[in-house]
This record gives sequence, C-alpha cells and structure tokens, in this order.
Amino acid sequence: MDDELNVTYITLDGFVELHKYRYLCFVIVFTVYVVIIGSNSIIVFLIRKHQDLHKPMYVFITALLINSSLYSCNIYPKLLVDFLSEKETIIYSLCLMQGFMYYILASSEFLLLSVMAYDRYVSICKPLQYPTIMRNRTVSIFLVLAWLVPALEMTVTAVLYANVKLCHFTLKGIFCNSSLYTLHCVHSAALSVYGVFMLMNIALFPMLFILFTYTRILIICYRSCKRIRTKAVQTCLPHLLVLINFSIFVTYDIVAVRLDTSFAKAVGLIMTLQMILYHPLFNSIIYGLKMKEISNHLKRLFFKSH
Repeated sequence: MDDELNVTYITLDGFVELHKYRYLCFVIVFTVYVVIIGSNSIIVFLIRKHQDLHKPMYVFITALLINSSLYSCNIYPKLLVDFLSEKETIIYSLCLMQGFMYYILASSEFLLLSVMAYDRYVSICKPLQYPTIMRNRTVSIFLVLAWLVPALEMTVTAVLYANVKLCHFTLKGIFCNSSLYTLHCVHSAALSVYGVFMLMNIALFPMLFILFTYTRILIICYRSCKRIRTKAVQTCLPHLLVLINFSIFVTYDIVAVRLDTSFAKAVGLIMTLQMILYHPLFNSIIYGLKMKEISNHLKRLFFKSH
C-alpha cells in the first residue's frame, strides 16, 4: 500500500490462524447471528402482540433486545466478510463508526438495565404508587435518554478524534473498539480524561445505582411475605444475570485494551468471540426462558406451530 492507503486502511490483527477454518467459522458465526436476530425478533413480536405484556417492564425488555440486535448488526456483517477474506482490513472512517456505535450501544445497555432496576424497585417496594410513577410518558423519556445520552457523549469523542494523527495501522482485535487509541502518534490527554469521564458516567454510576436498587429490593423482600419474595426473584433474577454477564465482558474490554494487557492472541480471540457471540444470545435466552409470562407465550406459539 502507498502512504495514502496506509492512512486510510487499518489491518485487524486478532484473527490468529483462522484461514484453514474460515468456512467453518463463517457457518458458526452466521448461524449464531441468525439465531440472535430471530430469537430477539420473536420475543419483541410476542410483547408487541399480547396486551398482557404491554407493561413498562416488557417495554424495557423490548428496548434491550432491540439494542442487542443493533449491537450484533454493528459487528457481525464485517466479521463474516473478514472470515472469507485473505486479509482483514477496514477503512479508518468505518472503523471509527463501528467503534463509536459499539460504545453507544454498550452504554445504552447499562442505562436500560438501570431503568429496568428502577422499574422493579418501584413495582416491588412502592406498588401502590407504581401506576402514577411509571406512566407512558415517563417510560418514553427513559427510553429516549438511554439512547440519546450515550450518542451525545460519543459525539464529543468523535470531535476529539477528528484531528488525531495516525502512526500505526495495525489494530489488535477482530473489530474496532477503544484499542483505536493505540494507533495514535501521541496519546491525547483530553481523550484519556474524557474516556474516564464516560466510563464513570455511563458504566460505573449506572452499575452502582443498579446494585443499590437491588439491595433495597432484597431488604424489602426479606421483610415481606413469601409471595412478594417469589415475585421479586422471578422478575429480578433475569436482570441480574444479564447485568453480571455484561459487566464481565465490559471489564475484560477495559482491562485488555486500556491497560494493554498482554493476552495471547488465541485467548484474546476466544474472549472477544464470547463477548460478541454469547452475550447477545444470552439476553434472548434469559428473557425467553426466565420471564414466566414471555415463556408461556413462547410455549403457546411453538405448540400451535406444531
């Protein structure tokens, strides 16, 4: 490549030696992609169709599953192309866009989980006030903010990236994330400070809020009757499982990239594949099987189909 192309194209250097297994990897990843989109779409369809699921909790679940589908659509098409390519490259501008969308959607997931935790808190701890607090207008505002706040904050990041000069053109990983900063000639203090601000604002603070909320729920449930404890477990456990699962992968992303941890390529590839394959699929499985009302409608749907 000449100098101009070097500035434009980035090589993705996280695929290890997959060329002899490229078709197998393509089939597996494509199958998972179809299952993720299909399972999320079925649950969203059921929630939209059935009146008994037209409640704030299920509206937030719909938003979370749509967010997971968008998360997959941001990564999978390019990943599938790379499995069939001789050399894995991406235009720098598209790499930036993929990285920004990845963090917008990841941040939105934390905020949606925060809203869902608040919804469960009001439902269990203040049941008489629930219809007044969780009105349709309030739900709409929460949903808009969950996507708008990360988008606005990533817009600032895009502005900070605009005039950054590149000295390196090989990216560790199989898709574009915050490892983009390793390509810069000089590490920007403004980007580093703003990155910490974003991490605290749309990951750490929401996680602390979720933990505080569920702690309050557990305290109330401990003092309540068995029926309320059972209801709390049925509705809160899926949210907690999704939060724990997502937090583990986000922590890996921060540790591996920001602290420049020297994982072996194979280990890094396995962890990254789990993050983009396992997590979006995990969401639909958890909400499809663990949420009793959704599970019942799924059984009726597949029973009728047979």
